[in-house]
Amino acid sequence: MPILMYHSISDNLFGMSHPYFHINTLPEVFSAQMRWLRNSGFRTIGLPEVLTGLQTGADLSKTVAITFDDGYRDFYTDALPVLKQCGFTATLFLATDRIRNTPARIEGADYLTWSDVRELHAEGIYFGSHTVTHPDLRSLGPDQLEYELGRSKEIIEDSLGIAIESFSHTFGFPEEDQDYARYLADVLCNLGYDHGVSTILGRASRKSDRFFLPRLPVNSFDDHWLFRAKLQGGYDWLHWPQLLKKMVLHNSSILQGPGANERTARTS
Repeated sequence: MPILMYHSISDNLFGMSHPYFHINTLPEVFSAQMRWLRNSGFRTIGLPEVLTGLQTGADLSKTVAITFDDGYRDFYTDALPVLKQCGFTATLFLATDRIRNTPARIEGADYLTWSDVRELHAEGIYFGSHTVTHPDLRSLGPDQLEYELGRSKEIIEDSLGIAIESFSHTFGFPEEDQDYARYLADVLCNLGYDHGVSTILGRASRKSDRFFLPRLPVNSFDDHWLFRAKLQGGYDWLHWPQLLKKMVLHNSSILQGPGANERTARTS
């Protein structure tokens, strides 16, 4: 089951140089991708439906989940009209400190307002937590971690009047650190989350951890052929070199001593 990971629908490169790390998708590229999905007979479902379908063995061919991290305002201006035209929905993961009553401009990008969020919710868009301040979670102590996960959930729930059960991990998810993954899953469960997504590469399956579902990153460099290949599983093999790199960096950080995880987190 493919879960697509978008961020910004714009020409903002966010200071990134290598195409792999770009988090923006040009509006015309996004439009072409969505229209190809529609014309190919795909339908979109929410993450709870993804989990139910995987667990029950339902036929999930021609289905896709679309997610957006951070809460950029270009979702409202550039992505929503295309999604509505195609009859699609999506899940937005909000870094709540960046969502305000007037558009906040941070590092050259505008973010959604709470009025936007409520309007999007009324349009059928799903929402989840992406922490409060978008930190590297591995660098936080237990109290800070619970605040980032719990407070962001409360803020969105207070604004929309619904239960928020979905979470998106910030930065690269350290799946090689099994102690961290188990601890984080326990915290998420205790705070009332039901599921979540991560930066693990590939399509979701019944074997995927419900709190750290893998996703397929998409940006402006995904032409028709690469985009289709990702949906069909052509990107899944990259999970193994990704995991190997993480394991090497993890073992290296252990040898280097305290603080090394923080230095390598953004590269893994």
